[in-house]
Amino acid sequence: MKILGISGSPRLEGTHYLVNYSLNYLKEKGAEVRYFTVHKKKINFCRHCDFCVKKREGCVFKDDMEDVYEALEWADGVIIGTPVYQGNVTGQLKTLMDRLRALVARNPKVLSGKVGMGIAVGGDRCGGQEIALRTIHDFYLINEMIPVSGGSFGANLGATFWSRDRGEEGVKEDEEGMRSLRKTLNRFYKTLLEKKQ
Repeated sequence: MKILGISGSPRLEGTHYLVNYSLNYLKEKGAEVRYFTVHKKKINFCRHCDFCVKKREGCVFKDDMEDVYEALEWADGVIIGTPVYQGNVTGQLKTLMDRLRALVARNPKVLSGKVGMGIAVGGDRCGGQEIALRTIHDFYLINEMIPVSGGSFGANLGATFWSRDRGEEGVKEDEEGMRSLRKTLNRFYKTLLEKKQ
């Protein structure tokens, strides 16, 4: 079982901690893991030049997205985490998602059937966490992936955190958030196991 964790945060704080917590949780269950963060990475905006569609050999830009393309092809499951910016995912994460058009243009089924889950961290209790998770799930659905939540009663769309704008320290202290994360990770792991059978 191969899991890629992606942090859509430009900082190494709460989201960075939670994605790595998730990877370590699954590593203890025997998964192989990789991590990618947008922190200090060069990721150009998609400019809809259609190079990827016409040439079918990747993106016209050769930047840090090359690592993401390779890792997504490798992975069976994907965990995407984001802090909430203006009620949704970060601009960095949205740019990463937009640039994945190049990967799918080369092979339309490259992400099909992979399992995905999301983590969203807000500075406010109701800061847009569920909207950010819906954006992540929409990305999974568009690319024919299987989005997994934690299920009813506390993790309806996935793992949500209230950091109180205190970064890593804040998410560690959010007991309800950690419960929603473990619940989502367990369903994610179970779905991956079922797919392997």
